[in-house]
Amino acid sequence: MKTIKILLRTIIVFSLIQSCSDEFLDLKPITNSTTGNTFNSADDIEAALVSVYNSLHNEFYIWDNILMGDVRSDNCYAGPPDDVDIWAYDQLKITPNNARIFNNWRAFYLGIARANTVLDKIEDIADLSSTRKSEIIAEVKFLRAFYYFDLVKQYGGVPIVKKTGTADISKTQIPRNTVEEVYAFIIEDLTAAEAGLPDNYEGGSNVNKARATKGTANALLAKVWAQHPSHNYEKVIEHADRVINSPAGYQLLSTYSPLFSVGGNYNNSEAIFVSQFIKGTPQGNWGPQLFLPPSISNDSWRKYGTPSKDLINAYDSQSDLERKNQNIIFESVQWVDEYYNVNSPSTPVPFAYKQKEANGWNSGDHIYFLRLADILLLKAEAMAHLEIGDRGRSIVNQIRNRAGLSNTTATDNEMLNAVLLERRLELALEGHRWDDLVRNNMIIQTMNNLQELNLITNEYVNYDMNENKILLPIPLNEIDRNPELEQNPGY
Repeated sequence: MKTIKILLRTIIVFSLIQSCSDEFLDLKPITNSTTGNTFNSADDIEAALVSVYNSLHNEFYIWDNILMGDVRSDNCYAGPPDDVDIWAYDQLKITPNNARIFNNWRAFYLGIARANTVLDKIEDIADLSSTRKSEIIAEVKFLRAFYYFDLVKQYGGVPIVKKTGTADISKTQIPRNTVEEVYAFIIEDLTAAEAGLPDNYEGGSNVNKARATKGTANALLAKVWAQHPSHNYEKVIEHADRVINSPAGYQLLSTYSPLFSVGGNYNNSEAIFVSQFIKGTPQGNWGPQLFLPPSISNDSWRKYGTPSKDLINAYDSQSDLERKNQNIIFESVQWVDEYYNVNSPSTPVPFAYKQKEANGWNSGDHIYFLRLADILLLKAEAMAHLEIGDRGRSIVNQIRNRAGLSNTTATDNEMLNAVLLERRLELALEGHRWDDLVRNNMIIQTMNNLQELNLITNEYVNYDMNENKILLPIPLNEIDRNPELEQNPGY
């Protein structure tokens, strides 16, 4: 399995290449050239732009985001206990030599390096129109901000790298910037991106949902201001409203199930930014094979991201069958799951079911990076914090009603918890839960109050959650390479 994942790690999304003109299809791979002889024409810079987008298809965005956001939180268990790096996510026992921590750090900075290369070289391209040049710069700044946002959420302050292609140790071995400095840099990039991006491109939804637009920039700005240490909820509402009222015409689907239906149309009116895959090709999505049950994946090994009893209880507490059945599937299995079937092997075990087709490591299931329900609920969260309007009640009811549920009965003082519950039910298995709990200063209490009984040991899991565990450790490999880096507290 590991060999297959490594071979598939460098997939290139064909739909993104198609969004450029056809002449780019015959370009030699950018990795076969050096920066000195590659960037001579508009074609070269467009190909380099594709490589920046292509960093969205590394392991983190295919499945590690679920491990970080759902397995690390109260939404999921790890799965196979012999996968020690992932088991450490679940048990909150992550160490600086965890291989996945390093892989993700490296992948984010690879995307940033690619973005910086485009920004470094684009001014020298003579046959690129000024309009397209400005647009490319905006696209790249959005993507660079996207990667830095995931870095700062996971590791805290990280080095801000604005230039690439130097062997000067004084410029490569640099200390960490502060969290506030990283957020300021992200906001600067996103503000510039929003000003330079179109609402739509020519080419239809397959292009508009795959590329940076004003909608993606404003949606990410809403999320950034919510997660920012200042929690500027006025800014959250401002940018959420720009998305809601966008000329791009984002709208909630009338029902929840088509968002994740088999063979569904992911590039729908609710989608803002979507990772594109092509079923049955090397450009397919290998992530679903890691989560789906044997009846769908056609194999018999234990899967990752097992939905927790706490998550299932959350759905059941609201009688939320629509979203529960779309997001979780139950199946009897051949292995022992320490939370479900120890005493009764026939007891069905839940599986993450948000993506529904495995297709032998080549699924056509797309991945939502940004969708309207997320942004609407962020606005509701901001309104609850600011205690303005109806505290987000009408938005919560809108989301609940389309899932077949009645209006919330929460009082004004209970609206923040109602919003966070709705975010959990709506966005489970999309990698948001950890960030939601951290942002609202609820992560320590939530993890330490969990009552998760290991049926093999007959003991409750002690997550021993504390302030230090909110951030991941800086990878030991990076500290060895760059002695200017300081480790996060507690590691």
